[in-house]
Parts: sequence; C-alpha cells; structure tokens
Amino acid sequence: MRIALDVMGGDKSPKAAIEGAVEALADSSIDFEKLFLVGDETTVQAELDRVSFTHKKIEVVHAPESVEMHESAVKSVRQKKKSSIAVSLDLIKKGECEAFVSAGNTGAVVAASTIKLRTIPGIERAGIASPLPNEHGPCNMIDAGANVEAKPSHLLGYGIMGAVYANHVQGKENPRVGLMSVGEEDSKGTDFTREVFQMLKDSHLNFVGNIEGHDLFESHLDVVVCDGFVGNVLLKTCEATAKAVSKWLRQEMMASPIRQLGGLIAKGAFKAAKERGNYETYGGSPLLGVNGIVIIGHGSSSPRAIKNAIRVGAEAVKHHVNPHIEEEMAQVASLLVE
Repeated sequence: MRIALDVMGGDKSPKAAIEGAVEALADSSIDFEKLFLVGDETTVQAELDRVSFTHKKIEVVHAPESVEMHESAVKSVRQKKKSSIAVSLDLIKKGECEAFVSAGNTGAVVAASTIKLRTIPGIERAGIASPLPNEHGPCNMIDAGANVEAKPSHLLGYGIMGAVYANHVQGKENPRVGLMSVGEEDSKGTDFTREVFQMLKDSHLNFVGNIEGHDLFESHLDVVVCDGFVGNVLLKTCEATAKAVSKWLRQEMMASPIRQLGGLIAKGAFKAAKERGNYETYGGSPLLGVNGIVIIGHGSSSPRAIKNAIRVGAEAVKHHVNPHIEEEMAQVASLLVE
C-alpha cells in the first residue's frame, strides 16, 4: 500500500512529520510499500538532510503551498489548489496512493477530502472517529467535529461507520454502540436525539441505548454516536480536564516533602495512567465516509504521534474499511428513505 504524509501540516511540522516518517519506516510492524512526503520540496529535502535519512520507500512530492492552522477551510480549498493537503488527496483520487495522513488544519482536511474524494455510496456526511481511553479498550466517538450540524440520518451513518471500524480494524466482535444524550432513559434528549435513537434501534447494530458523559470512560462501549458539535466540545473538554488534573497533581505533590516522596514512589503508576490517555499512542482519527482513507492527527502531533497515525492509516487500508462500510449501509437503506 502507498501512503501520503502531509509534511507541512501541524504545529510542529515539518520537523515532527519527517521524524515521524523516519520512525514509521524503522518500525517493521507498519506495512506499506511507499511513503509520499508531500510538501515544499526544498523544505522536505532539508529536513531529510538534517536527519541524514534516505530510504527506498520514500518519494518526495512537491506541493508549493500549505494551509495554516488559522485559515478558513473553505477558502483554502478554493484558493490553494497546490497545498500539501490538496496534492495529497489528488494522489488518492488518481489511484496513486490509498491513504492520507495529516496533522494540519482539520477543517481544511475535511472540506478538501469531501470535495475531492466524495462520500461512499449511502453515506451523506463523513465523520471523524476519535478514539478515547476506556476501561474496556479504545472507544470511538463519532463525529468528533467534521460536521457541527447534522440530520438524524447522518448519525445513523456514523453508527454504522464506527461499528465497521471497531469490528474490522480494532477486532471488536459485535461492537456496542451508544448514543450520547442527557440521560439513559429512551425518552431522554431532544426531538433530534430521540429520532436518532429510534433509527439506531431499528438498525442491525448492537445498539445499547442512550449514554451519558461518564459512560465514555466507564461503560463497555465501542462506539459513541453524536453530532460534530457535541463531539468536538466533548473531545476538547476531555483534553482540558486531563491537562488540569495533571497540573493539579503536580502542584499538590510538591506541597510537602512527604508528598514528594509519595510522588516518587507512585511515579510508575502515574506514568502508566498518563499513557492510557496519551493521544500519541492512538496516533490519529480516521475521517470515515470518504472514498479513501484519511487520518487526521492532533495539531500538536509529535514524531511518535505521526508514526502511529501512519500505522492507523495502514491498518484501515489493510482491513478494507470502506468496502465494508458500503456493504453495511446497504442493510439500512430502508431506514434512510424519507
């Protein structure tokens, strides 16, 4: 398989992207035949020279423009036809590669992917499936921000796509799907969520009903369905809470010599707990529903995160995610007839 990496996207790029690519190429568990490094050719080559790295699987693809993190997604798609995002997606569109990885402007990646690749038959809107740490393994929240306004049918698609990903890529048999709401009772929520509830219930999915915020980390769930507005707020709240708790712990541990000693003793446990929620471990979030594999990394992605995002892309291609999504959507076609 062939993967395109956006070297110019992300707060720490191009340095992090190149170093992540080097780590991916050194990891024998990540299987691909070609890695396209897409970005300004001079910049990319300078970074490769800096790390003194050459590899037969690498090919540099020139993209003279880049999309900044603050830029308008729609404007960037219209005005920057030669950006690293656009050029990478053109490689997929032309059949020259199967997956695209970017830690760049999320809105631009979503907009360009939707316009250039279009959606899989049966899918109206693509969704970002963001992995969250759960006591029972990764729980995929979809949509984590691709579309802040959605129809009930979109969320049915999210449930299908999330379940396919959990099953075929993560190896979860008969994935458990929940709907984010304000209470567990069937009647809770808005008219919108109640309509989604009924559609999910009538589908062939292993739908466990409404869930609440605490279920994200405690309950046995594989997929959490929500619209992109709710999902993005939840995701950023989780990130901010984790940072705040970590900061508070450090402050309290330094408050006295006894606490400092206790902190040293418990250092291994704290490190292990932090690792369970470390986004670098998960690498990136798949944008499910477009005709191609697109992996969106955190804007602050480190080399390790980039490496694991490449791994996620390779796994999605290997397990034929998109054909499975198309097959599953055919089973719920009757529920989508208005």
